[in-house]
Amino acid sequence: MIRTTVVGNPDNRRVALHAAAVRAAGLPAPRVLPWLDVLTTLREHGPSALPGFAPDEIVRMDSPGEDAAVDALLRGAGDPTRVEGGARWYGQFMTAVRAVADRARADGARLLDDPDELAVLFDKRLCHGVLREAGVPVPESPTSGPAAPVPRGWEDVRATGLGRFFVKPAHGSSASGVLAVQWGPAGRIRAVTSVERDGEGRLFNSLRVRTLTEEREIGGLVDALAPDGLHLERWWPKASQGNRSVDLRVVVVGGHATHAVLRAGRFPMTNLHLGGVRGDLDAARRAAGPVWEEALAVCERAASRFPGTLCVGVDLLPSVRWERVAVGEVNAFGDLLPRLTGLPGSGAEDLDTYGAQVAALLRGAGRRGTAAPPRPTGGEPRDDAADHAAADGPRGGAADAGHPPAQPRDSGPTGVPPDGPARPRIAAGAPWSADSPDSAAVVAGTGAVAWSARPVGSTDQAAAVARPVGSSGGTGAVGPAAVGGHREADPGPRAGTVPAGAAGGRPVETSRDEADRAEPMVMMPLAWRGSGTDGA
Repeated sequence: MIRTTVVGNPDNRRVALHAAAVRAAGLPAPRVLPWLDVLTTLREHGPSALPGFAPDEIVRMDSPGEDAAVDALLRGAGDPTRVEGGARWYGQFMTAVRAVADRARADGARLLDDPDELAVLFDKRLCHGVLREAGVPVPESPTSGPAAPVPRGWEDVRATGLGRFFVKPAHGSSASGVLAVQWGPAGRIRAVTSVERDGEGRLFNSLRVRTLTEEREIGGLVDALAPDGLHLERWWPKASQGNRSVDLRVVVVGGHATHAVLRAGRFPMTNLHLGGVRGDLDAARRAAGPVWEEALAVCERAASRFPGTLCVGVDLLPSVRWERVAVGEVNAFGDLLPRLTGLPGSGAEDLDTYGAQVAALLRGAGRRGTAAPPRPTGGEPRDDAADHAAADGPRGGAADAGHPPAQPRDSGPTGVPPDGPARPRIAAGAPWSADSPDSAAVVAGTGAVAWSARPVGSTDQAAAVARPVGSSGGTGAVGPAAVGGHREADPGPRAGTVPAGAAGGRPVETSRDEADRAEPMVMMPLAWRGSGTDGA
């Protein structure tokens, strides 16, 4: 008889949904080992006092979020809506994860979550680097990988020359602490964020999305976030549905893309608790056409970087007109999609994400990915949830990682060495030219599929096109981002060689028309401050 244990918070909806799936499969209800007990035991008695496991017992680690007492032990005492404390949270959580994993392995139990992979999944910089090195398309980032420079504050961020980009806490989730920044002509700047300061200067998460236009205020927020670690990514102009830009959460179980949800929003962040809505997945699949199958394959490739973790949630970014896709993040706790059934041909058509994971265990697919079944096109997965507030929470939803408006701590791709074939790369030192008249943006930097686009209606040249000399069409473009793209009358370099740090990934290029159609940075603030735990 299969025995299972879930390390989680007993009152958390994730634990309840997992337990329901286990019982529905005819297995005994899982034992629940509370994170509060684990953290308290480690603090007072050390790892040797942790409860033991039976040989071959299956151990699942789940999100430690949505529990104020657990959050206090991980990040320290204070208001759970605060942004600061991510680095401490990460250190404390990974210590607990490794202690549980060591005890489980010593007892002969089987882990569904590899601790080394979780350490990468909860660090956006490491995650991005692992995906980039494996040839998975990702937005360009100057902070990608363990060897990347560490921004110490706003001046370091400013010095990167990025014109339109995201600033993200390295260990954050659910848009906690995120700023979407854009430089404009004549040194103008604006940033969109849900972060607010209290009277004492402390940072808090809010449901109010607001636009900042003063560099001093923007820089002050970045300086306050920097001690916990920063990850920077160039803006990826996304496809739209109606008047909202869209992205997807794709759940990959045992190597198969089983579930997907489309998230749509009028702001750079599509999180539901910040005003995002569920989009029409079937319409998106039709718009994607043949790119849909490639998109699912990209998600599976990203998940394959974490072979010791049964289930991950991949945040997929489709480009304008669905011409290509990139992976935004890979989430360790990305499966909280209540009552959403599987994609056609996934083998999980009548199962939610938790049922799909139990099914994978029963057929032995969780040990190291198996070949994904063919996926027929067409047919919308059934979703019985009326409100679906937690549609984009990582294997937990929003308030799950300790940041109240539902914040599961998930970061991104894993840190296992790449073992699969990488996409073709353009070698460092290759000549490039920016003389193409039909292009306005560039794939640049550390080898990721990343490019910048001008805001709609702007004449500011945010990046120079760079394609290998002698190439044609829309392939092979690569090159350095235009340094100082926010400066008026600075179009960037016109020719040169590919920097050593820029080789790799799958280079792409966008046309002037595509850049003009990229989602505009029009930010309409929502109602003032609120609170809640609706989806991540």
